[in-house]
Amino acid sequence: MFRQIYPEINIKEDKDVKSNFKVVKKEYLSDGRVRELIGGSRYSTSVGGTLTGFHGDILIVDDPLNPTQSASEVELRNANRWCEQTLSTRKTNKAITPTVYIMQRLHQDDPSGHILAKQKANIRHICLPGEIRNYANKVNPPSLKKFYKKDLLDVNRLPWSVLKDMEADLGQYGYAGQVGQDPTPPGGGMFKVDKFAYASTMPGKNHITKTVRYWDKAGTKDGDGAYTAGIKMNKLDNGRWIIDDVRRGRWASHERESIIRQTAEVDGYNTIVWVEQEPGSGGKESAEGTIRNLAGFKVYAEKPTGDKAARADPFSVQVNNGNVILLTAQWNKDFIEELRFFPQSTHKDQVDAASGAFNKLTSKKIARRIT
Repeated sequence: MFRQIYPEINIKEDKDVKSNFKVVKKEYLSDGRVRELIGGSRYSTSVGGTLTGFHGDILIVDDPLNPTQSASEVELRNANRWCEQTLSTRKTNKAITPTVYIMQRLHQDDPSGHILAKQKANIRHICLPGEIRNYANKVNPPSLKKFYKKDLLDVNRLPWSVLKDMEADLGQYGYAGQVGQDPTPPGGGMFKVDKFAYASTMPGKNHITKTVRYWDKAGTKDGDGAYTAGIKMNKLDNGRWIIDDVRRGRWASHERESIIRQTAEVDGYNTIVWVEQEPGSGGKESAEGTIRNLAGFKVYAEKPTGDKAARADPFSVQVNNGNVILLTAQWNKDFIEELRFFPQSTHKDQVDAASGAFNKLTSKKIARRIT
């Protein structure tokens, strides 16, 4: 089609790679000669890539950050710094050259949030969330709401059934950012603790498909220090989960390892044990020590990635949809209160352990020891 409309335009022979090309126009002169006029060009690079020697009349940035990178403070800073200090200097005319950012919201301080926070008078912001049942206040300009049908931006590609699946896959924070264009979920806290179901007795063993005990370890007995927490969670054959035990305390390392061993013996050999491995050589040695301590049991260590809120996201979706059951016990109160205020809660050990257990019960990856 382009060739039919512009038959006289071609790609310049020495500038014809897809990341850097120029166009030329053939001009046929009256004496039969053909003259080539050099036209515009397009140069493509990635965030952090080189821009030295290039200037543009229009700068277009498409998704400068992906969901994995948004969980890293380092990646966030790198993306913002590149957009702010490198890209901004590559304008042909600093006064009139526009920069167009096209992206989904992934973090409060992603490049969009970083730019909007400056509140500069020359910023024009268009925001189109995937649905306005929960995110009507994010539509900008508000006059664009008239194009929504059944509160949906696209009733064919993104109906409510698809959005429900996306929320389960993306998690509450991921859905709020990528669909709602608001990287803070409605209602503030991640966990709607009133959605927990309760049971006075455990389901029969024939209804339990898999059991995991996940430990988030600390090595202190100090009064205000971090807790060690071990959450035992079971996956049921009806697609729900039940937490039947929480071990939590401030224990010195030798006492902690003794309690972890005793707990494994009570849980039995069918319970898979996971241990969170903290960064650095000390964390690795501690995880290896626990694995040796639990010789004879199925025990693995993992290095967590992403921040605590990102790791807790999939678990929060199931809690908020009423799919997580708590076995009635004394530990319920402290567990619920920590989740109620997370991620602003004073302590996060039970959330870390519960989200770790949930992710292991739902992961399709083959378990392996960390080396």
